[in-house]
Amino acid sequence: MTLLQRILRAVPEDADQGPILDGALAAFLDFGIRRTSMNEVAKRSGLSPATLYRRFAQKSQLVEAVAIREARRFVEAVDRSVDHDASAVEQVVEGFVAFAEGLTRNRLLTRLLTTEPEVTLPLLTTQAGPFLALGRDYLAETIGRLQKQGKVSAFDPEPPAEILARLALSLALTPQGIIPVNEPAAARDFAREFITPLLRLDPGAL
Repeated sequence: MTLLQRILRAVPEDADQGPILDGALAAFLDFGIRRTSMNEVAKRSGLSPATLYRRFAQKSQLVEAVAIREARRFVEAVDRSVDHDASAVEQVVEGFVAFAEGLTRNRLLTRLLTTEPEVTLPLLTTQAGPFLALGRDYLAETIGRLQKQGKVSAFDPEPPAEILARLALSLALTPQGIIPVNEPAAARDFAREFITPLLRLDPGAL
């Protein structure tokens, strides 16, 4: 099972787990992951430490649960931004804008890059294989869906999917540059001119 499949198929959080993950996320945003204690998460969740440890025996399990939920929310937000009945060009353009905005404006990622770069940067550079695989799998599935709909010609979707995943990761790490990730209208123009040709689409098509 790929990381993307694991995220999408993860069991939805129950009524007890939601407040725990909310409390953990809030603590991570305030203190960073390394400085957040399980006692702090328990306090923010309104639970005793013993109850928290019954749900998550180790801090690493809690961190993983928060990461999976945030990743699933990210994927769902990108999907909601795309009209699946629109043309392939419009779907690619809107998907790129949502993907770029979601990465560059992610509060937890921004926090960790600022306060824990020695931990976060290796995970997003020299050890970024799992994150690239997640992006590649998601984008390849999206391209495959467009191909099945007859909106994109037949070709191996993984190479362009990896190019786009690497671009997205680069933008998340270094949003400064001439690619207008923080200006939606300009980002749409950029995607229409430079991203759609990767999928062998006519940028001028509606």
